[in-house]
Parts: sequence; structure tokens; C-alpha cells
Amino acid sequence: MADEHVDIVISGAGPNGLMLAYELALAGIRPIVLDKLPGPSPEPKANGLVGQIVRMLNMRGLYQELSGDAGRPQPSTGWMFAAMPLNLNGLRDNSLYTMLIPQPRLVELLQRRARGLGVDVRWGHTLTDLQSRSESVAVEVSAPKHDYDIAASYLVGADGGRSLVRKTLGIAFPGSTSPTIGRLAHVHIPDELRSAEGDVVIPGLGRLPHGHSRFDRGGLLFADFEPGRSLLGTIEFGPPVGDEPMTLAELRHSVRRVIGVDIPLTAPKGAGPHALRRVNGQHTRHAEHYRRGPVLLLGDAAHVHSPMGGPGLNLGLQDAMNLGWKLAAQINGWAPEGLLDTYESERHPVGQRVMMHTLAQTALMAPGPEVAALRTVLGELFTIPEVTKQLAALLAGSDVSYDVGDDHPLSGRVVPDLMTAAGQRVDELLHDARPVLLDLTGGLAAAVPGWADRVTVIPASIPDPPAAAMLIRPDGYVVWATDTSGPTAEDGLRAALGRWFGCQGRSSSGSAAV
Repeated sequence: MADEHVDIVISGAGPNGLMLAYELALAGIRPIVLDKLPGPSPEPKANGLVGQIVRMLNMRGLYQELSGDAGRPQPSTGWMFAAMPLNLNGLRDNSLYTMLIPQPRLVELLQRRARGLGVDVRWGHTLTDLQSRSESVAVEVSAPKHDYDIAASYLVGADGGRSLVRKTLGIAFPGSTSPTIGRLAHVHIPDELRSAEGDVVIPGLGRLPHGHSRFDRGGLLFADFEPGRSLLGTIEFGPPVGDEPMTLAELRHSVRRVIGVDIPLTAPKGAGPHALRRVNGQHTRHAEHYRRGPVLLLGDAAHVHSPMGGPGLNLGLQDAMNLGWKLAAQINGWAPEGLLDTYESERHPVGQRVMMHTLAQTALMAPGPEVAALRTVLGELFTIPEVTKQLAALLAGSDVSYDVGDDHPLSGRVVPDLMTAAGQRVDELLHDARPVLLDLTGGLAAAVPGWADRVTVIPASIPDPPAAAMLIRPDGYVVWATDTSGPTAEDGLRAALGRWFGCQGRSSSGSAAV
């Protein structure tokens, strides 16, 4: 007999697992989160967010605290594809946002928010086995004081690329391994090599470019995130090297092979922890399914890929926001039939797109005159605004439109960044993770009394609105929109409400004018 009975167990307290826990808690569900580590990892893995997830975090009121910016997210004016620059300045409908933030800080904030809403995060508690049944799952946990069992309605594996949850379920993880050797470390570069503008100037090379760069013999990564501690890495193509721990001397030799000159790097200043790692081979793998019965996969447990372009957290955190409200609806008893299946049908194609473009970027970093010639051709194409716009959407994850059963141009995509006549932005209306009917006609509220316990109706006025009304899911995606009012629009709205938010229920006040 199980020691505990809960609605949801999440295995893995990384950013994706904690984001899911926070989403569930906003809907009144308090999962148990297990992680084998004794506490949040201080290891500097990801260093920022790239894509429309930046704006989606603003929909939860997290952007200002994460970024330190009191304003709202602004689309990036530039980024890169396979170390080739993309000029996004002045691009219309640009969904590519960027935000620098160390992963440990992101984990700290998400854990604090989740625990503040009653989530039970258990560090040092390891999921060791599971038995999945048709409508429940039994979880075995190893903990410092004693082992125990949990009976849960659902289990979410957010336990990384080597996911025990995925392996136990026997879900295939097909893919490929690129023949690369990646090396990355925090280093200190002497101050005398810095120009008056703060750039690093290397004798025999010139200015050390920020971000990714490709050379004839491999790739180089350089970033100055903080004084006295730069991030320096290389990508070389070839067979794996030894399993012994990487050293700074090994990185120095790799840098010389790639760029042809030495960089007099030394150990970084400060107590750390500091990055110092080597990765033999870059895996690109995608789970065949994201769900099997009451067990679901999230983040790296469902997909691993090259970090080129920075898509990892954009993909995983959006998975969490997609899944969270659907799982909560299932537990809270109002989910329409098949709602939870849309997690895989919506997010699996997005993951496939990330596999595709990260593999393409890896190929474009390879040595050889043929690749150099191809990069020249692509560089010319990248100056065409429509090409740049498509690449920005691809990197942001906004080039895939969900099939939501409505053919309005807004439907299936993240709601535009709109401001009401009263000065409130649409992102602020989603802070509590409830569905929103943004009624710009003033006449649709009467059509939805049976969903007032689940859907917040916002009568509002917007200058030059893109639609007369929009039904917005908790994850910010529009599932229905209309350019007109009247009986036809009301019928379409009721159909969309039933499709996404279940049958009509009790009536209560759920309107707020803005």
C-alpha cells in the first residue's frame, strides 16, 4: 500500500519541472517534485532565454524579476543562425526575444514561486521505479532517511536526457549523434588584452568576436557575462577523445587549433562553481511519444539537441506552459475529452522543428571550403527581410501554428502584444493562468455564463484591434477569434469554449472591465 496519495508527481526540479509545478499551483494543484540532487544545482548550464518564452514569462508576471527590467519585453534587434548574423532591426511581427539569465537564478525564482503556492519540492529524493496503470501510476522513491511509495494520478518525467521515466516506459528515443567535440570553460583573460571599449583583442587574430564564430577548422564561442569570468568554448569535428576530465590546457590547445593563435587564458576569478567540461558527440534525439497513459515527458526527457542558437529553455518551458493548464483541467474535472492528448499533438511538431534547425546549424559550422561557400550564399539570403523574418520565427518557435479548430488568422498562435485603451497590456490579463475572453465588442459576455467559473471575461477597448473578440488559453495561445459580433459569433464562441474548456457549468461572476 502506498505511503502517500497525490494528484501529480514531477520527477526533476530543473527549470522545466519547476515551471510545470508553478503552472499547476496557479490552478490549485500542488504536485510533489522529486530531484536526486541534494539541492538546486549551482552549475552554470544555460545562460539565457531565446524565443517567445520571454514574453510568455511576462504573462505570468515573471519577466521583471528575472530581467531586472521594469518595462515589458522588447523583440531582439539581432541574433544569429549558425554564427551568421541576423539583422532583426525594424522587423514586423518579430517574436524573437532574448534575455540573459543564469540557469541557477531561474531555478531559484521558479522554486520560490512554486513553494510560495504550496508545492512540495523534495531535494535528495530519487525516483527509482514506477508502475504505470491505465488511470494511475505507482512511484518508488529513495530518500536519505527512508524509502517510500507514492500513488499518483499522473507522473511527469522532467528528469533529463537520460530519463529513467522514459526508459522505464520503453518509449523510443530515436535520433543521431553529430561527430563533434565541444569544450567549454569559464576563464580569465588578461586585462591588458582589452581595448578601451572593453573588447578582447588577440595578437594575430584581432578583436575576439562575441557569440559563436566559425573558422576554417571549427567553431569558437566567447561571451563576457561578468567581470573576471569569461565563457570560452570550441567546437571541433572528429572522433571522440578520452574520458579523463578536461583541463584548461586542453582548451588552450583546442583554441589554437581552431583560430590558429594562442589565447593566454587562466583560471577564472572567484569561488565558482565554474564551467569546465567536454562533450564528445552532440546528440539529437526526440521521444517517439510525449505521453503514455498517466505518464508524460517534459523538457530534455522528451528531446535533446545542440544548444546552437539557444533554443533549449524556449522549447522546454513552453512545453511546461502547454501541459500545465491541461493537466490541471484534468485534475479539476472540467477537461473536455482529448484535451491532454493535445500536449503531444501540439508540442511534438515544435520539437521536431528544433531538431531540424539545430542539426542544420551544426552542419553549417563544419570545416571545409564547401561549407564556407554555402555560408556565403546563405549570408546573402539573410539580408532579405522575408528570409530573416522566417528564420526569426523558426528560432522563436512561433512558425508552428496549433490546430485549434478555428480558421481566424490569429487562432493557433500566441496573442499579439496589445494594450487596452485603459493602459493595460494583454499579458497582464494572464498572470493568474486562467483562460480569458477578450471582448472588444462589449456584447459577447452574455453568451458565456456557463463558463464563468473557468474563463475570465474582459470587456475592453483597443485602438485598431486585430479582431472583435479573442478567446485566449492560459498559455497565451488564441483558440478562437472573430471579426464580427452577433448570433454567428456567439455560436462559434460557445463551440470553442466547449472544445477547450469543457461543458457548461455553474454560473458566477467572472468579468472585469479594463
